[in-house]
Amino acid sequence: MAKKKEEPKKYDNPNVVGLKAAVVEQPITETLETNYMPYAMSVIVSRAIPEIDGFKPSHRKLLYTMYKMGLLSGSRTKSANIVGQTMKLNPHGDAAIYETMVRLSAGYEALLTPFVDSKGNFGKVFSRDMSYAASRYTEAKLSPICAEIFRDIDKDTVDLVDNYDGSMKEPSLLPTAFPNVLVSANNGIAVGMASMICGFNLNEVCETAINYLRDPGHDLFLTLPAPDFPTGGEIIFDRSEMESIYNTGRGSFRVRAKWRFIPKENIIEIYEIPYTTTSEAVIDKVAELIKNGKIREINDMRDETDLSGLKLAIDLKRGVDPDKLMAKLFKMTTLQDAFPCNFNILVAGNPKVMGVREILDEWCAWRTESIRRRVYFDLYKKKDKLHLLKGLEKILLDIDKAIEIIRGTELESEVVPNLMMGFGIDQIQAEYVAEIKLRNINREYILKRTDETDNLEKEIAELEATLASRRRIKSIIIDELKQINKKYVTPRRSSIVYSDEIEEFEEESTVEDYPVTLFLSKEGYFKKITAQSLRMSGEHKYKEGDRLFISFESSNSREVLFLTDRQQMYKSRVSDFEDGKASALGTYLPTKLQMDEGENVIAMIDPGDYARHLLIVFENGKAARIELGAYETKTNRRKLVGAYSDKSPAVAVMLIEEETDVAIYASDDRVVVFNTAQILPKTTRNTQGVGVMSPKKGKKIVRAVMLKDTAIKNVARYRVRTLPAAGALLKAEDREEQQLSLMDE
Repeated sequence: MAKKKEEPKKYDNPNVVGLKAAVVEQPITETLETNYMPYAMSVIVSRAIPEIDGFKPSHRKLLYTMYKMGLLSGSRTKSANIVGQTMKLNPHGDAAIYETMVRLSAGYEALLTPFVDSKGNFGKVFSRDMSYAASRYTEAKLSPICAEIFRDIDKDTVDLVDNYDGSMKEPSLLPTAFPNVLVSANNGIAVGMASMICGFNLNEVCETAINYLRDPGHDLFLTLPAPDFPTGGEIIFDRSEMESIYNTGRGSFRVRAKWRFIPKENIIEIYEIPYTTTSEAVIDKVAELIKNGKIREINDMRDETDLSGLKLAIDLKRGVDPDKLMAKLFKMTTLQDAFPCNFNILVAGNPKVMGVREILDEWCAWRTESIRRRVYFDLYKKKDKLHLLKGLEKILLDIDKAIEIIRGTELESEVVPNLMMGFGIDQIQAEYVAEIKLRNINREYILKRTDETDNLEKEIAELEATLASRRRIKSIIIDELKQINKKYVTPRRSSIVYSDEIEEFEEESTVEDYPVTLFLSKEGYFKKITAQSLRMSGEHKYKEGDRLFISFESSNSREVLFLTDRQQMYKSRVSDFEDGKASALGTYLPTKLQMDEGENVIAMIDPGDYARHLLIVFENGKAARIELGAYETKTNRRKLVGAYSDKSPAVAVMLIEEETDVAIYASDDRVVVFNTAQILPKTTRNTQGVGVMSPKKGKKIVRAVMLKDTAIKNVARYRVRTLPAAGALLKAEDREEQQLSLMDE
């Protein structure tokens, strides 16, 4: 059957039919590859991601223009003049160029080591609304440290490439003599990737680079403890978080504001804020919290920033605790903020996320190549000069002959060939001799020039030895870093506080307070029963084989501590548990407290005001008396490891309110009775304690209980005055079994 001929498609609009031939169907993947990918790569490589010298192309073009304008040593010029000159290299418009200059300026305070020495209003990085003045009003020049950025740039240390229209050359990188990529904070958003690099202190980075060059295994934290920000603040140091950032180049850490309390005026002054926020954002957030009734302790907050720097003033209501208020503000505003790190850097045109050690390694390799190129440049310059002097040295042998050759040559074009033939020198040497001025054709001048030959030969040998030795090049880099460290002293601005020293604010909901009784079974089931429910309850329900372990009266608003056989303590509020009934099994603590597998509760304690002591008796016969205050944490930590010594299993844990007698039982039926006053209290949780009973070989302590809870009648038999003691054998009349039988009768 013949295939039906496909009819041409009809279009509603007859004017569109003529476009059919011009429309070409193309897969979207091909469209993206041919049209979008070049744009994406351009943004990544030529705009948003910094390179190993620590600069983006816009930064590099601006600074190089200022360098060529002579602004490294000259006086300031109008910013508009600089912007106009930079447009020869940067075609993105004067507004973008000026914004780049503002960010690099000392006045804006966005960099720890600013590269532009500014005069006039350049705004402030910590202010959203403090705008910079127009470029026609401000002036600028390069900062002194730019001498280290452009060091030996005219000695072929970096590649020079054509600008956008091919009318002039510009450097592909700047030969920074220090790891600026770590010193200058940088951020950029490209297509499909981004970069966020925090700044580090210049002196600390140089010291770290020096130590890394000497020892690649150097512990970075010894010389580079944490980032540093021009806005100051306090870096909350968490070793594991910072190690992750140093090793992988990714992660985040917290920064919070610095403040002081002025009692006379009852105000808080905030004078440094995190790098990631602005003063207006903080004030707006506080105003919102006050409006919503979440903060009631503040009368007024205002911005009192002046020429001396940032200052946010908070007027407090009478009786407000400034520490608690600031902890609350850190929790609810950007006065404490996280800085996300993404050390994405272009290396040889390829974006790469690197840790600090890897960045140092790449920078050292790149800087080594720059030094080698500089040495090559100096070497060939000296070799060229030596070559000319060698030709001049031959002329010295017969100056008159040289004059005679020149005078006897009819054509000017034949002077150089005749000198070449007359003295056996090459064209370059002959050109040099022919260009000597008549006044310099004297023996003294020529002898002075030829005396340089020996020195040049020594210098050339030294340069060649440097090129052949990695150790020498490494030594040059180290010496330059030492000079920079000595010349540009930059004190650290951001102080470091450790995370375990920070008191976190936890918003407390109103907890209803009423009396309860707490019950804990041997298997770890917990019950909180109200007084009314307890009066109406019958027998407690337990799993088969389970029984009551500990019980005491408490209240719903108090705390409760649980000590386990893994030397860990868990802190909870009684209100965290729901009211229960005696007929229910209760809450299974290992699940509720997220305890480790196989971990068991050995004690339940009501800490009260943490003014009492804990007495822990161990299997080996030792007992530790620990102040309960050692377990009081300022932070809202729910789990405390190392709650007591792990040298021997704990047999009993007792809460000591006042001095009392305690009876200890060994596995061979020996008993010791002692008074708790005989054991001195310790503030360290992991104390091994003191010996109270010396069990015989192969025996151990199996039980410890307060004397008042035992059946012992003849206390004097077991009481000891000196510790440790072997104990006395337990008599039948002092056994609990005997007491129970008498009670049954």
